[in-house]
Amino acid sequence: MKEFRTRTYEIFSPKIREKEGVRFALLADLHGLEFGPDNCRLEAAIRRSNPDVILVAGDMIVRIDKRTLAAAKRFLLTLARDYPIYYALGNHEAKMIREGTYLREYEAYEKSLRDGGVIFLRNERAVRTIGQDRYVFHGLELPLEYYHKPNSPALSIRVMEQLIGKKNPSAVNILLAHNPKYGNTYFSWGADLTVSGHYHGGILRLSEHHGLTCPQFLLFPPYCCGDFHKGNCHMIVSAGLGEHTIPIRIHNPRELLLIHMKPARDGK
Repeated sequence: MKEFRTRTYEIFSPKIREKEGVRFALLADLHGLEFGPDNCRLEAAIRRSNPDVILVAGDMIVRIDKRTLAAAKRFLLTLARDYPIYYALGNHEAKMIREGTYLREYEAYEKSLRDGGVIFLRNERAVRTIGQDRYVFHGLELPLEYYHKPNSPALSIRVMEQLIGKKNPSAVNILLAHNPKYGNTYFSWGADLTVSGHYHGGILRLSEHHGLTCPQFLLFPPYCCGDFHKGNCHMIVSAGLGEHTIPIRIHNPRELLLIHMKPARDGK
């Protein structure tokens, strides 16, 4: 039986006024995997954490296996009955669209989820008020050239702003960006919280923040996994719940991440 761990991160933001802050559950790189029938064990772990919002950082499916669409759809539709869900595409969703073999099936998947209340952010943004605070959720969908193996182009602030615009300085900005390779650009863009996946914890996880390689065949990739901080900007990279390109995990448990953003206080 495949297992996963639940990991909680606490981060502090001077923009948060709500005393209890906000709780996010982060899903990434499920790749059609199921933990119990219809993902009942994963669903139960999310419900126990009682998140305000569920963030999906892409690759819920496998681009060459249309059966994974059904598994991901059942799971997300169940959650969407009780939680707001924001979904940014990963490279597997993008490639399924681009390659066209299962385009009709993917379009039906996305429509069904949209109809069920899931909010897709395809280089789009959405605004939500939670407690006393206003949040803007941004979903970055990079062109597929940014996933080339092993070399892909640099991502400039100019190109990023052409894709999703500028952050909203008066709100708490949450950026869903599947590929963590461009963490430096995300920090420069200035999201209060960025969430990513894609690297699968480095395949062989060496430490809290370091792994051996990734699906883009980079050695010791930066922003591989864990939490990263620059001033009041924070980035959380999930090691993911499944695997595909390199179907191996060593010292690298699958993980459901919970992120609790709190008001800055006591010098934090």
